Amino acid sequence: MGRIITPVLITNALDTSHRIECDVLVDTGASALVLPDAWKGKLGNFPSSRTVKMETADQRIVSGKACGPVEIQIEGFAPIYNEVVFLPMEPVNGGYEPILGYIILEQSQVTVDMVGHRLVPVKYLDLK
Repeated sequence: MGRIITPVLITNALDTSHRIECDVLVDTGASALVLPDAWKGKLGNFPSSRTVKMETADQRIVSGKACGPVEIQIEGFAPIYNEVVFLPMEPVNGGYEPILGYIILEQSQVTVDMVGHRLVPVKYLDLK
């Protein structure tokens, strides 16, 4: 199975001078857009921030901060509004690996083409 990396622009919805452009790992097993704690200051202050607990792939429970609102734009797709979760992360090979989960993909009307290892648009949102 291959890895899908995609460019994403994250902007503080209430202060658009604070933004981050980064490549993220698409992970359909994750729920949220997850960024390293070290980047939180780049997006400025948020009116909403809450502690969330998340379960990792190796079944550890970690705490993060869900903050928002933010505008999230996956390259090639329309922007959406949601929140971002900041987690403590250790850099790997000098960089971080942010994660893009299924909630943001679905809200953005994006699905994963596993054969072509790419993101493709979804024509309709589910209502079933």
